[in-house]
Amino acid sequence: MSATGVPQYHRLVAGGVLAAAAPALLPESADERGPGRAPCGGGPSRRPGPGPGPGPGADAGGTVATAYDTVTVALRHGLETVDILRLRRACGAVLQSRSGATVTFLVPAGTSATWHLPGSSCSAGAFLPPPTDPRWVMPPAGADCAARPTDAWVLRSALCEAACTLTAGGLGPF
Repeated sequence: MSATGVPQYHRLVAGGVLAAAAPALLPESADERGPGRAPCGGGPSRRPGPGPGPGPGADAGGTVATAYDTVTVALRHGLETVDILRLRRACGAVLQSRSGATVTFLVPAGTSATWHLPGSSCSAGAFLPPPTDPRWVMPPAGADCAARPTDAWVLRSALCEAACTLTAGGLGPF
């Protein structure tokens, strides 16, 4: 906690480390797990969408999914929103960008047609890296490791609440 009472985020990716900073803390390889222990999402359990492969800068191991849209916000705004959604037990899968500057929430397909919220952008479709990718802030979970989307209107409410919280703490507007 800082002097303003707003949580300070020191972790930039899931797992709490940058990939280059501490490779020993990244997800274990198959050799380290031992026999019979498969990683979450070891197979193609997600719904890949038709069309071109991953966009520029995407990993070859992920899939393009048309079952989701993505809402992208600035890092501090997104992490505050994740905290709010987790307290409400309403947070779906969330990714951090490769550069670490933004956070992306998976939302149901079709959200991009009606999404209008300043400070955020919504795009159709989603690139889903493997569940073991360290960029997941809230990784896919469950027996089949399916990425669960966040309800769009719950997300909108949490984004507005996070913006108010950050502004009151002297950290906005962003």
